[in-house]
Amino acid sequence: MKFVGVVAALCVAVGIALAGWFVGTSLVESRQPLRTVTVKGLSERSVQADLGFWPIRFVATGATLEAARSALERSESSVRSFLTERNFTDEEIQVQNVLVEDRAAGYNAGSTPDEYRFVLTEDMLVTTDRVTDLAEASRSVADLLRQGVVFSSDAYSAGASFVFTGINDLKSEMLTEATQRAKETAEQFASESGAAVGDIQTANQGVFEVLPAVEIPNDRPEKQIDKKVRVVSTITYFLVD
Repeated sequence: MKFVGVVAALCVAVGIALAGWFVGTSLVESRQPLRTVTVKGLSERSVQADLGFWPIRFVATGATLEAARSALERSESSVRSFLTERNFTDEEIQVQNVLVEDRAAGYNAGSTPDEYRFVLTEDMLVTTDRVTDLAEASRSVADLLRQGVVFSSDAYSAGASFVFTGINDLKSEMLTEATQRAKETAEQFASESGAAVGDIQTANQGVFEVLPAVEIPNDRPEKQIDKKVRVVSTITYFLVD
């Protein structure tokens, strides 16, 4: 009986020792820092704008409101003919606003010549998906100048603007590519450090940007028809031995 008691006591002692060893090992492992790597994956596509806007602002003056109005109507007729000759439809051409200014009622009324008393300004907007035709038309604005159309100084240099609206059609493909490139970078890093890439810890898909095809300093990017769509995904992977 004493022998049985001694064996039982030894078994209990061994069990307690093993339990202590497992707990200690778990604590050591839990204190090991997580090994991760954060990488970025880039995806780009060259695209062409699919929608164009051309704001056209022109002015007319006259000694009387009627004279200024008649001059404005002639300018509007010239602009519409110019656009119609280039196959733009009435649905693509909209009058946005007409402003009337009586300079005789202004601060410098006394210095305003009578023939320029009334100033009428009209804003017209051309909206179309025929971006190439719109760009060509906006470059031919000198034809309107020769017909006597007077443009407002702020609108003359504005020209047409172009946007790309098809990002949703590219999102899935580009995100897949960006993720793949990020993983390739992570695998290269892991290989050099003697580890392997594990599961994803965190992922940020990034923001889709539409940029000009050629980034020119101090240039207005919306003036370019050719664009590039870019997204940069940031992903953190676990590294495993």
